[in-house]
Amino acid sequence: MIKDLTIKSRSYRRFYENESISYDTLKELIEIARYVPSTVNSQPLKFKLVNDKDGNSKVFSTLAWAGLLKDWVGPEEGERPSAYIVILGDLSVGKNKHLDVGITAQTIMLGAADMGLGGCMFGSIQREKLASLFDIDTEKYSIELVLALGKPKEEVRIVDLSENGSTAYYRDENGVHYVPKRSVEDLIVK
Repeated sequence: MIKDLTIKSRSYRRFYENESISYDTLKELIEIARYVPSTVNSQPLKFKLVNDKDGNSKVFSTLAWAGLLKDWVGPEEGERPSAYIVILGDLSVGKNKHLDVGITAQTIMLGAADMGLGGCMFGSIQREKLASLFDIDTEKYSIELVLALGKPKEEVRIVDLSENGSTAYYRDENGVHYVPKRSVEDLIVK
């Protein structure tokens, strides 16, 4: 059921880095993405697939990890993603396609979860550096999001909001990652 898949598709930030993700697996995720609805069917998104050690290291160096975890700069070597998908906006097709980006990114992440993978979406990217490292023509493409992918090495639990109402995620002393969620009742406007 889609609810179960959505619950399984959390933001994971630690992975079994040595468990590779093949280029064909990444292509399968793009195959899923190509069926996603698009504003006026313009299909403005393109994808840079990265799954080798050197490329992974380059992408990793451009990302800011878990802003709410102030004492954590990101996963250590050995716990980093095995692959990345850089979502690009084709500027010749149109600008401001943020709805397309969000819907496509979430669909890719659901596909990854269905394959037993986990990931994290990044908007906090050093875009100029990433473009330079991969010779991405910024006159032709905008860097929209980066999806980090791998086999999850951490436990992520969904919990109800505490009485203080904070939605801030956190970790306990055992490294379990908690994600507070609002109740259904809190989401429905009457």
